[in-house]
Amino acid sequence: MPGRTWTVRLTGHPDHTVSVTCSTAACRMPPRSKDAASMRRFAAEHISAHGRLAGARPNAACSCGSAHCALHDSPVQCAGSSLLVLVHNPAVGQVWTLAEVCQTCARNIPHITILATAKPSVPTPAAPSAEQPAQRTAVPGGFSSPEAAPDPSPGRRRPHRPHRSRG
Repeated sequence: MPGRTWTVRLTGHPDHTVSVTCSTAACRMPPRSKDAASMRRFAAEHISAHGRLAGARPNAACSCGSAHCALHDSPVQCAGSSLLVLVHNPAVGQVWTLAEVCQTCARNIPHITILATAKPSVPTPAAPSAEQPAQRTAVPGGFSSPEAAPDPSPGRRRPHRPHRSRG
């Protein structure tokens, strides 16, 4: 599957306003503004939001390789697992690029931050056997996901626990 790329750009205009554009057509951008600092913050937050939502996919091809290594100077042979990287040169400060690239290309791209590393896909185990009880899916905070809990049998009741006195 082809690697994904997003680009957010801050553009200055002759009337001393700036605008933000995103390569994703569905994204809604604020109107032009004379406050360049707030628009720059918006652009950085917007590309970060794409990064949080996207994650790295283990089966993604290197987007840099398909773009003829446009993100770095010398062509390399793509290899390694897929990474989601943010490319932003703070000296220029007007373009943010989020891309799925391979580990080899990532080593050759200046001004990157690695946001996510794709985990290799693990084969899905067969249905649990009768001897193994179903396990609940863990979620942050040590709680189990209520959606993952098996439905209790209608005729089954919890075992009775004796009441403890407070003392």
